[in-house]
Order: sequence, then structure tokens, then C-alpha cells
Amino acid sequence: MTTEGHIAALERRHQELDREIQAEMQRRIQDDMRISALKRRKLVVKDELTKAKGAAAH
Repeated sequence: MTTEGHIAALERRHQELDREIQAEMQRRIQDDMRISALKRRKLVVKDELTKAKGAAAH
């Protein structure tokens, strides 16, 4: 996978996690553990995305 392709995949995954978080928060009975887990995964993806963009810039 090219660097650009990897970055695009990470961006899509980040957006997908954001949608999942928003959907869970809209539920009448929220699963706080699931929301926390999704937020942690989203942060991991964001860190990977930042590193990938930094590597692509060099």
C-alpha cells in the first residue's frame, strides 16, 4: 500500500469510528464502556495518521 493509500485508509477508519461514537451517544441507553473503547481506538488511529502524514512530508 502506498503512503497516500495508507493515509486515506486511516482517515476513513477515523471517520468511521467517529460515526460509531456518535451513533452510540444517540442511543437512549448508552454503553459507556463501548464509547470509551471506541474513543481509545479513534485516538490510536489519529496517532497513526499523524505519524504517517509526518513520514510522507519528509
